Amino acid sequence: MTADLALQLMGDMLLASLLVAGPILGISMVVGLAISVLQVVTQVQEMSLTFVPKIIAVIATMVFLGPWMLKKLVTYAAGVIGNIPAYF
Repeated sequence: MTADLALQLMGDMLLASLLVAGPILGISMVVGLAISVLQVVTQVQEMSLTFVPKIIAVIATMVFLGPWMLKKLVTYAAGVIGNIPAYF
């Protein structure tokens, strides 16, 4: 295994993880920002008000995008495992 191949595998791994985790992190950030603005406007500083909507949004994102995320992970894993003989 050469250094170039290792760097290519690491780059592919980081891209796959970004594609899988990106939607969840993005939705969580948008919901958190919206709740923060709502708290500033209403001056209600309740911790559960930020936590519960984010959890609901993350669960909803995983329900709707879960099959797509699983497909991306399986495609990546199958590509890496299928190419093991070519690495040596």
